[in-house]
Amino acid sequence: MFLGDGMGDTGIGALLVWLRTARGWSQQRVADEFNALEGRSAKTGKEIGRYEREARIPIPYARRHLAQIFGVDVALLDQAVATSKGRRDAADATDAEIVLSAPSPKDTCVRGDPLSEDAVRSAEFARFIAHRNADEFVVEQLEADVGRLARTYVSHPLMEQYVEIRRLRDGVFDLLRGRQHPRQTTDLYLSASRLCGLSAHVCLDLGDYDSAATHARTARACAEAAGHEGMLAWVRAVESLIAYWTGRYEQAARLAQAGLRHRASGSIGARLASLEARALAIVGDSAGALAALSDAERSRETVSGRDEVPGVFDFPVAKQFAYAGTTLLAVGGQERVQKAIVSAETAIRLYRGADGDDQSVGDLFASHLDLAHGHLLLGDLDGTEEMLGFVLTASPERMSASIVRRLIVLGRELERPQYGGAAQAVHLRDRLQHTAVRASLPAAHPPELPT
Repeated sequence: MFLGDGMGDTGIGALLVWLRTARGWSQQRVADEFNALEGRSAKTGKEIGRYEREARIPIPYARRHLAQIFGVDVALLDQAVATSKGRRDAADATDAEIVLSAPSPKDTCVRGDPLSEDAVRSAEFARFIAHRNADEFVVEQLEADVGRLARTYVSHPLMEQYVEIRRLRDGVFDLLRGRQHPRQTTDLYLSASRLCGLSAHVCLDLGDYDSAATHARTARACAEAAGHEGMLAWVRAVESLIAYWTGRYEQAARLAQAGLRHRASGSIGARLASLEARALAIVGDSAGALAALSDAERSRETVSGRDEVPGVFDFPVAKQFAYAGTTLLAVGGQERVQKAIVSAETAIRLYRGADGDDQSVGDLFASHLDLAHGHLLLGDLDGTEEMLGFVLTASPERMSASIVRRLIVLGRELERPQYGGAAQAVHLRDRLQHTAVRASLPAAHPPELPT
């Protein structure tokens, strides 16, 4: 059998190809098995392909999972990795020796000769790439860290997350200023894009929209450098959010539409269409908003491929229902309001049934506020008060700037003449105002981040 003593000269790429094809599996099937063991959907068939091409070497953690998937001893994979790394180190050493020991073109060509001077520049660049500051271990660990932060972002305290986001982002910037192989540079640019995207989200949630826009522009530049269509589409979604929360609703719709022009797999199409729908509803384009909601539903039904990174980078069904609820409330009319209530209730039910790290606190707040708003529009003050309970008893430091805005808007709704200054309406309005003030205080979101 192939898995015998003759394995000493087999690299990890060839071994993984043999193990997979012996079972008649696709690369995606291996990724699915890996994800089932890990309990999340982070690994893709494309990444398994990188292992097989040895564009990336699986780290020990990944090797343990792969060994379990294929039913072999992990030592076999460790030996194959050692073989591959030995070959690569030998090749790098040979290349470096050739570059560093070769006589300088200055010594062999006449001074001032254009060809000689050009050769000097070429030799200097070869020396530059002979040393690198990032390898596959560094890149893969970064991707794992980014994936973890993206997953926990929606459910963990904001400032707790931002400290590590900033540290990792600055570390990636330093690596990109150094030296690495092109394949690793591309991966680093993608990690930088995602970390800048997370930084943009932090600023967005804290209400610092100018800083959010700056981080988003850098995220877009890094995504372009990586040539990653999915991240380019996602950054457009963030830019649409920034425009929306700064009152530029038509621009928010246009940015969402621009994102749809990128060929990206996963749930991003549903996200962008949902953003477009919500923005169009605010400017009174009810027909456009409802059409965009239908587009979001169709996009969800025809999702191709998986989201590469879960959490803040994907768009779960629960979030889609939350956006639909907000959109339908803005469209208005009793029938739409009733549907908005159903959508918000569905979003809450789905989030509460999800794993802890997938329970988006912000979306739970938003959906409860939409429910309260829906009951208010139907003249049901008791239902409004009941739905507000979840938000008004929560810790203010968990409330983003957008939630504070929603609290203020709902408070203003309670001032309308149709509520006639009813004691219940006045009481709710005062509680909303008090909560909004507490959530806006510096103590809730300290400006000085811990280091």
